[in-house]
Amino acid sequence: MAKEKQNIPTYGLQSFSHPQFGSRQFHVEPFDANRHFTVKYPHRHDFFEVLYLTKGSGYHIIDSSYYAIDPPCIFFMSPGQAHKIEYSTDIEGYLFIFSADFYLFDKNNQNRLLEFPFFFNIQQDNPPLQLVDKSDCEFLRQLFVKGIDEIGRKDGGKIDLLRSILDTILNYTACLYPTEEEGLSSGKGHLLVKRFFQLVEENYQKNLSVNQYAELLAITPNHLTQTLKQLTGRTSNEIIQSKQMLEIKRLLIHTSLTVTQISDQLNFSDQSYFTKFFKKQIGVTPNQFRSQFER
Repeated sequence: MAKEKQNIPTYGLQSFSHPQFGSRQFHVEPFDANRHFTVKYPHRHDFFEVLYLTKGSGYHIIDSSYYAIDPPCIFFMSPGQAHKIEYSTDIEGYLFIFSADFYLFDKNNQNRLLEFPFFFNIQQDNPPLQLVDKSDCEFLRQLFVKGIDEIGRKDGGKIDLLRSILDTILNYTACLYPTEEEGLSSGKGHLLVKRFFQLVEENYQKNLSVNQYAELLAITPNHLTQTLKQLTGRTSNEIIQSKQMLEIKRLLIHTSLTVTQISDQLNFSDQSYFTKFFKKQIGVTPNQFRSQFER
């Protein structure tokens, strides 16, 4: 079936929750092939997601990265990412979705979500956490099950307990998550980089300049570029261009918008420049890149 020529839809929490819980800022439930809701793939979320898969197979495309589903494993997703998941009929696991406001409600550190290695990843990829130790699998399973039991209570469960369960899941998996960011795991510089990535994710269609991003961060453009260069090896402009490339890949992979339509949507001056920009970065034309993901 041909993909519809439209933008990738963005879903809020209410699309994944039972109607009676539509206003809630979180949801936790079993994940299987018999979902109680229907969404179009690919899509984006405006919330965070933790997907723990315990059985089954398939694949998960997040932005332009392809990952095989090999349980037990956990996928993490940040707001704005585009993804498509295909899974076998015997898929089983657990899903915890939540807004930043829900998690950060009682946190003194309002940047805590950015400090986790799997959200707004500096490397701009999202490999799943492969669980090896059976005790880790069982401990995490019990956390999700407790969350599901709590949310199933007539009164909707104790919000503070559910927030604590989520906090434990995130902190425990962060300790297990493989990362090449050992030198970036703490400090103001690391946080600045992630905040910049988050702002670029939120504002890329506005085509903001480095100076405008620096103003939003309340720092000088030179400080921004120096920090990014030191911690990522890339300049501010290179990261902005990287975001442009990421969004182009999302639209090429997940929609059937024409190259001209994508060029217009991302405010390139003309299709010829757009194609040259893409080929210079990737080494192939947009259409050649798209053909690699036709399955």
